[in-house]
Amino acid sequence: MSRQTRMTDTLARAFAPLSLAVEDDSARHAGHRGHEGGAGQGGETHFNVTIVTDRFTGMNRVARARAVNEALADEFAGGLHALSLTLRAPAEVA
Repeated sequence: MSRQTRMTDTLARAFAPLSLAVEDDSARHAGHRGHEGGAGQGGETHFNVTIVTDRFTGMNRVARARAVNEALADEFAGGLHALSLTLRAPAEVA
């Protein structure tokens, strides 16, 4: 199973999102520090993650990012290097 699939499954279970997108952005970081650590995962080291969920209501940006990072702790331990996060509550979506 790819890291992208595992991350999508993990985030779906953790946040019951109304909307979820996990996009592999690793190719843009080829040759950068941190990219090499994901060689065993086919280079899956950098991702853009967008989540819209009721669970973010009342949480600030830092708390939201911490919650996502905690949910993905196993992936970080296994070579995930960086996330670009867009995390919204439903009321914040235009």
